[in-house]
Amino acid sequence: MKNLVCLAFSGGLDTSWCVPWLRRNADTQVLTVTVDVGGFSAEERALLAARSRELGADEHVHIDAREMFFHDVVRFLIMGNVLRGHLYPLCVGAERSLQAREVAKVARARGASAVAHGCTAAGNDQVRFEVALRAEAPEIPVLAPIRDVMPTREEEISALRELGLPLPAGDNAYSINAGLWGVTIGGRETTDTKAGLPESAWVRTRGAFDDPLPPRSVRIGFDQGVPSHLDGEEFSPVDLIERLDRLAAAFGIGRGIHLGDTILGVKGRVAFEAPAAAVLIPAHRELEKLVLTPEQMRTKDTLATVYGDLVHEGRFLDPAARDIEAFFLSSQARVTGEATVLLRPGSAFVEGVTSPHSLHAASRSVYGEEAHEWTGADARGFTTIRSLPGILHARAQGD
Repeated sequence: MKNLVCLAFSGGLDTSWCVPWLRRNADTQVLTVTVDVGGFSAEERALLAARSRELGADEHVHIDAREMFFHDVVRFLIMGNVLRGHLYPLCVGAERSLQAREVAKVARARGASAVAHGCTAAGNDQVRFEVALRAEAPEIPVLAPIRDVMPTREEEISALRELGLPLPAGDNAYSINAGLWGVTIGGRETTDTKAGLPESAWVRTRGAFDDPLPPRSVRIGFDQGVPSHLDGEEFSPVDLIERLDRLAAAFGIGRGIHLGDTILGVKGRVAFEAPAAAVLIPAHRELEKLVLTPEQMRTKDTLATVYGDLVHEGRFLDPAARDIEAFFLSSQARVTGEATVLLRPGSAFVEGVTSPHSLHAASRSVYGEEAHEWTGADARGFTTIRSLPGILHARAQGD
């Protein structure tokens, strides 16, 4: 009986090329595994399974991991207000460790001789996949045909055509990854730092500025840091994110191009669309400002940077990530309330927030207007003590 390789399968050009390559060069049966963290319609899921069979895979497994992805990763990105480089909400990097973990579980359950992925040698995903695969199933070898053989995109297309196999739908000039938390887009423009993407390259927000929608306000409810209501109606977090994503995408909200440091040590650039994240993170953060203490906010911001680095760099399975998540959960005990957000073409503006745990409402004083928590003498003494370090510094300098 032939050995079995479990291939993490997206249906894109790289993983499509891997199926016949593994059958021919590794002389193995191929089980394709799609860990669906969002971005696929029911029709697209069916087409993905059919595509796997057409490429010659012996079996295809589809795992609906949207709820898992939210519970294990996305809710903590929201709780931490995680934005890499103060811009990028880790649309795809957040998916990879979880996808690799679930593929490894399938491989172990099926007694596979190896797991395989379609990552290149030039990007972050190879690190994310392999760190997670080895952490979850260190006994199973990892194959990386794209990285090790290094075919060009033209060679991959030519090989599939020669075998009479179908090419992926869409424009192969761009590498597109879509999930619950957003889309990343890579192409000629992102290999340099000078230019943006053409309108035709955008996915969820394409054409949003051709005939702009009029401004609209939405109300987003949070229950202990988790998005729970949209305009007063209760939804599961995944359903709410998918609905809000479509709504905000129609306004062209969530576009960006992130320039930053890669795991490999070089600078990298990626375009992204994250409509839901571009609304939820500012709304959540504004609600936190209403209910958390300054020290809670400062501590959270510090840990959020570390957590974002762990997720981005493929170290999501490190125990330190679980420790930070425990802090996030504790910090969200009072982050319950509602944010009103004005959606306008290209932007989301948080108009206001309310909460039963409001620290603003708890005070008898009104900033800039009324001081009922202290007297004038209290304020004079406070300002004197507050200025003492500066006074002493000036005194120590002498003339």
